[in-house]
Amino acid sequence: MSRHKAAPHGESKKQILTRLRMMQMALAIMLGLLLAAAFVVWQTYQGEARRAQMREMAMRAPPTGSIGGPFTLTDQNGKTVRDTNFRDKYMLVYFGYTYCPDLCPTGLESIAHALDQLGPDAKKIQPIFITVDPARDTPDKLKQYVASFHPQIIGLTGTPEQIAAVAREYQVYYAKGEDVDNGDYLMDHSTLIYVMDPNGKFVMTFPDDTDPTAMTEALRTLWSKKPAKAVP
Repeated sequence: MSRHKAAPHGESKKQILTRLRMMQMALAIMLGLLLAAAFVVWQTYQGEARRAQMREMAMRAPPTGSIGGPFTLTDQNGKTVRDTNFRDKYMLVYFGYTYCPDLCPTGLESIAHALDQLGPDAKKIQPIFITVDPARDTPDKLKQYVASFHPQIIGLTGTPEQIAAVAREYQVYYAKGEDVDNGDYLMDHSTLIYVMDPNGKFVMTFPDDTDPTAMTEALRTLWSKKPAKAVP
């Protein structure tokens, strides 16, 4: 007579072990999914926190006495341009990059809507978008990007050294941020819109999310002040 007892409900020992392993695998998969979901939530929180921090930094206008200065960069057509090329107009200078997911589109949309509201007075303004990511923002890339917002916006890029120099002139913060999928990365950067007069002197700043109507009214106020004639 066999001394081995049959497993409950007719299950063999092998079947019980198989069932236990399947339960363990199911639990492991569930745990993995929970950890993945928690990671996504954490990344989202970190991204929102970083963007909130950058927006707060952008609201803090730097000391006005030393903002702006000479620069030599390359425009979206591959042409070398200097700050003196824009002496006959007010400049709206905005720093960002074409891969920016939210802050740069916000700032450029504000500028574009303000230009539309200005009507004929828009010719007094030269909006300029200077990349802080010259490694990826080629002239061709900038040309496509700025044209998607407004035909009047000029995109400028340059060597890393040239970008660092103009960023220092405007007291702009920027740094490479976190890596994302497929080897891409984000850039952290301040987001103020700088207004420079026809002499290249600093006038004021706008936060990137300024209401376009408020921006339009502020710019029209500048015309009434009749700044000094532009100098070469």
